Amino acid sequence: MAAGVSEAFGRIDWNAPWLQPWRGQGEPVAQRVQGAQAVHQALQAAAPPDVPVGFVPHDALPDGMAYEQYIGGTRRVPTRDNLHDFFNGLVWLHFPHTKRRLNELQAGAIATDGVQAVRGPLRDALTVFDENGALLQAPDALWDALRARDWQQLFLDLRPLWGQARLVLFGHALLEKLVSPRKPMVAHVYPAPSAIESIAALDAWLAQDMSPSAWAAKPFTPLPVLGVPGWWAANEAPGFYADAQVFRPPRGVG
Repeated sequence: MAAGVSEAFGRIDWNAPWLQPWRGQGEPVAQRVQGAQAVHQALQAAAPPDVPVGFVPHDALPDGMAYEQYIGGTRRVPTRDNLHDFFNGLVWLHFPHTKRRLNELQAGAIATDGVQAVRGPLRDALTVFDENGALLQAPDALWDALRARDWQQLFLDLRPLWGQARLVLFGHALLEKLVSPRKPMVAHVYPAPSAIESIAALDAWLAQDMSPSAWAAKPFTPLPVLGVPGWWAANEAPGFYADAQVFRPPRGVG
């Protein structure tokens, strides 16, 4: 294992609100890694029987083969000893149907078009969500304010409504970046029905909902995640949201 891996995993704050859905499985896996177990081995040991892939060392990926194509053909996920691939594995454990659907769409696009210098619209959108996506279950008023980028309305005027909302992070790169939280971090958010309660049910719904034609249009809305009430102590100060470099006005305004 590379030097510094255990220290990187030791920086994860499992009390962070965005990690609550992941802590039950994630913390024990991280502890195994800190005990010098390889990330792929620790993930494999934690994987329930219904996870449709196994985890293997990254050097199992043949030279010249696309990552998504390899997963689609072998149902094995090449995994490095780092936080990025650790969180990717955790998402596979929690959202196996959605991750499988993402892989099917990516591998299908590669089979049709090959690996090109620039991804097509569908592959680009799938990658954005896979790396940086989140699901937001929220009252319509919050969604209206978010889509309008009316940050005053969203985070201050309607602040009590956040008690009826749930934001579940999905993107493994976003989860990795939040190990060292910074105010500008933004999720690409997709709406989920508020009636869905469990992560397993969210996973089943999202895998079925993922239409190639709709997703190619990137149906996501940017949300600065540390602005979510209860997620970051600094956002209790109203001036927190006055930073236009983070809480940007709608295009054509300002």
